[in-house]
Amino acid sequence: MFAVTNALTNRDAHTHKDFGIRHTMSKPLRAGGEVDAWCTKCKLVLNHRVIAMVGPVPARVECSTCGSHHNFRARAPGEKAEKAEKTRPTSTRASGASGGSPSLHSARGSSRAAAAAIDRAREWEKAIAGKGIRDFRPYRVSETFSEGELVKHSKFGDGVVTRILDARKVEILFKDESRMLAQGLSD
Repeated sequence: MFAVTNALTNRDAHTHKDFGIRHTMSKPLRAGGEVDAWCTKCKLVLNHRVIAMVGPVPARVECSTCGSHHNFRARAPGEKAEKAEKTRPTSTRASGASGGSPSLHSARGSSRAAAAAIDRAREWEKAIAGKGIRDFRPYRVSETFSEGELVKHSKFGDGVVTRILDARKVEILFKDESRMLAQGLSD
């Protein structure tokens, strides 16, 4: 009896190799079906009902435990996906798919974003280097600024004016990101 039960359990448990999705149904995933997913409210991998699908992947799910609706997450944050047994094509364009693997695109997008953030931080550090505290003007919307001027913002910190967009707008590069702020407004 034990061998039959174990065989049924192994047969009914499927893993969708491409996306790391684990569900305990003998039918393919579909809206209204059930899937194991990370619940952002319960902070556990629990049983969820699929609310919306994008292609073969669930997009939105409802937790069967707490009832919250959230985006589908196949695993806990920081947990790595299991390695797929079959190899993926090296080029997403060569695969003929409309977008290739979501994990490939998110990895490329995050590396581009990280590189851009590093470039911004270097540019900011270069502009700020060797400047004293007195070199920074306090930011006020009533003030007008010129390109290259150093600004001290109460919320965003130290910044440098990178360009004047018009008489009322200025772009300032802060350590974390560039922001468009108002200038020359009367109180």
